[in-house]
Parts: sequence; structure tokens; C-alpha cells
Amino acid sequence: MLEFGQSPSQPAAGLIKDGTEETFMADVIDASQEVPVIVDFWATWCAPCRTLGPILEQAVTAAKGKVKMVKIDVDQNQRLAQMLAQQGLPLQSIPTVVAFYQGQVAQMFQGAQPQSAVNEFVSRIAALAGDGGLSEALEAAEAMLAEGAVVDAAQTFAAVLGEEPTNAAAFGGMVRAHIALGELDKAQAFLDSASAELVGKPEVEAARAQLGLARQAADAGPLTDLRAAVEADPGNHQARLDLATALHASGKTEEAVAELLELFRRDREWKDGAAKAQLLTIFEALKPTDPVVLNGRRKLSSLIFA
Repeated sequence: MLEFGQSPSQPAAGLIKDGTEETFMADVIDASQEVPVIVDFWATWCAPCRTLGPILEQAVTAAKGKVKMVKIDVDQNQRLAQMLAQQGLPLQSIPTVVAFYQGQVAQMFQGAQPQSAVNEFVSRIAALAGDGGLSEALEAAEAMLAEGAVVDAAQTFAAVLGEEPTNAAAFGGMVRAHIALGELDKAQAFLDSASAELVGKPEVEAARAQLGLARQAADAGPLTDLRAAVEADPGNHQARLDLATALHASGKTEEAVAELLELFRRDREWKDGAAKAQLLTIFEALKPTDPVVLNGRRKLSSLIFA
């Protein structure tokens, strides 16, 4: 498992190995009970085999542990090849590539293939086992975060990133964990490390919005004083904006949205549309299906088109 705050590492080694008749049961049949295993039946004299092999290895490595590969030299393992041929595998022609999952043949192809076709084949095979429990791990991490077990949540998010470095939900979760610990600079640094594949993903942008709100909250005044200021002067727009910021920081998101909607109703153009901008930031930081988002967007639309 990765330490909290580390960057995702490279996938573990051992995804590709040479197999023999003696290791076939363990390396292929048994191993495929958990992870799909692609078997490359080849020979040293086979030119198409020498072309296909590196392409397969590259695609398997790119799958980052979702699939494994075993290479079987048919000349060195003739009895194994004969046994498999008797069971219906067409090994008279090589290269022959066979994918096994849960001990059974899943898919196969013969002959050299272009990189795109090999990548598509490996992707299909990798998908047979689902996401390897990553969804369950993410759900557990989110529950931990909600319950205040922030370090445990962060370690789980990090473990998911170790398996799948471009998992946007886990990446956003790590940012939110830093925010929950008050480590805003670390959250920003982690965001800045996002790869091109992650930038713009909804989960990452939601975390970015949460970080912006957290930085604003650090400058917000006491709730009691801000409420008193708004009650004393309902037209004090800055006090109402500060109150909304403080409410959100204290977990009172629905009340914060209500204050911002009221500010927008009173003066939508104040401070270059600050109320609307803050509302949209809060909406972006939440899940699109959150009732606060749905109700808030509906009310904002009603005010805009009133």
C-alpha cells in the first residue's frame, strides 16, 4: 500500500513470464481464477511470433495488473501443445494467443495482429474480471472519509491509485482527504501533480472546487458574528457572502446555498456576479445528483429567468 501523500507507483512486476508443461496448471489455470491470463504459444523460428510477442507484452503491461501473460514455446513443450490440441485448441498454426479466465478458454486469435487489434483484445480480456474490487475499495474509502477516518480513507485511495494511477475518483479522494486534514497546501500540490488524463475529470475538478472553498473558509469569520451582521443589515452583501462561506465550512451546505440564492435575488450583478459564481463552485464540489445541487440549480434557474 502506498504511504499517504505519495504519488502512484509503477505496476508490480511479474505480469509476464515464460511457462512450461510443469508450470501450466499453476501459471495459467489456477492463476486465471483471479485474473485473466493470456497465453502466447510461439516458437523461436516463427517470424510473426517475434513481431507479435513484444506488442502483446506492451499491451499487457499497460493493463497494469488486470491481466497476466504466459509465453509457451511449443517446441520446448511439445507434449503440452499436443494435449491442448487434443482438447480443441488449434495449435497447429502459430502464433496462437489464448486467453483463459477462471480455468476456461475465454477468447483467442491466431497470426500476427496490428497494435490496435492487440490492444483491443487485451482490453476485452482485462474487463472480464471487472475492476478487481476497486469499486468496493472506493466505496469503503468514501465511507471512511465521511465517518472521519481520514487517514484510513487516504491509505485506501492511495492503494487504488497504486493499482490504477488514472482513477479519477481515487485521485479526487486523496485531494479531499488532505483537505479534511487541513493540509491545503498538500492538497494543492497533489492536484498540481495530476496527469493529462486526469485533468478535467469531474471527480478531480470537484476536488479542486472543494479546495477553493476550503481556502475561502479559512478567512471566514465566526458564524454568530456574521449572522448578526446580516440580521442587522440585510443589504450587507459582503456579510451575507461571508456568512455563506462560513456556513459551508461548518458543513451547513444547504443553508449556505440559501444565503447565496438570497444574495443573487437581491443583486445578481454585485461583485461581478459573486453569488452565482460561489453557487456554481459549491455545486461543482458536490455530486450532480445531490439534492442540494438539484434544488439549488432549480431555484437559481427560476431566479435567472424570473
